Amino acid sequence: MLPSTEYVEAVERSLDSKFTFQCHKDISCFNKCCHHTDMLLTPYDIIRIKKRLGISSTEFLEKYTYTHIDEKSSHPFAVLTMNQDEEGACRFLTSEGCSIYEDRPENCRYYPVGKGLMIRDTVDGPAPVDFYFFIRQPSCRGYEGGREWTIAEWRAAQGAELYDEMNREWQEIQLRRDNPGKPKLDDKKQSLMYMASYDVDKFRQFVFDSGFLDLFDLETDEIEKIRGDEVALMKFGFKYLKYMLMLEETLKIKDKHIKETKSVG
Repeated sequence: MLPSTEYVEAVERSLDSKFTFQCHKDISCFNKCCHHTDMLLTPYDIIRIKKRLGISSTEFLEKYTYTHIDEKSSHPFAVLTMNQDEEGACRFLTSEGCSIYEDRPENCRYYPVGKGLMIRDTVDGPAPVDFYFFIRQPSCRGYEGGREWTIAEWRAAQGAELYDEMNREWQEIQLRRDNPGKPKLDDKKQSLMYMASYDVDKFRQFVFDSGFLDLFDLETDEIEKIRGDEVALMKFGFKYLKYMLMLEETLKIKDKHIKETKSVG
């Protein structure tokens, strides 16, 4: 979800932290958490949902999301739109529950747990570290009964581990770029960041139908892998982001272009 402290319990938790929770169809608050929610999406969310719907990432983004530009970092994020009526329900919500439940977004999987990432000092130096917290909406009755969980058990039961693995590199890029003194992104870089993060189908066209492969030196195996594997292409997008944002020199320009640049100079 978009950053908000309204219902966040201001206590940092670990994977061993325990809580009691149960959500089911007969509970009085069933589906209420799926209304009036600003649900920030991750790259892997897009791949799972657009595949389930049988549409392109471009079509999914145009039809089901809006773009949020973070004021502090100037990073663009895709946010799931709700129905535009007074109930403001998620557009995938039915009377029986979530119609895309098996492919629901990462933030839905974690609820009522929230997850964050921050840079902390470790024995090996500063490093990204996960932290957790509970979200306690007044309307939620789930905390009032059910089984006891640790956050680690809840995370595994909800299938959030795979999403964490898939999105980790992207989340670290957001954190590394969002440091004091970093210049704001211009419109062109915002568009490139959005495409490489979310629009895997448009990013494929960018890589294969432009001069991208003429400019950058990629191994044949890598080219074939990203051509046919959306997850590999998504991860290549993270590689491109690091290069484009000047975080790491993850891509190499072909020698002929380096020589041409030197001869012009």
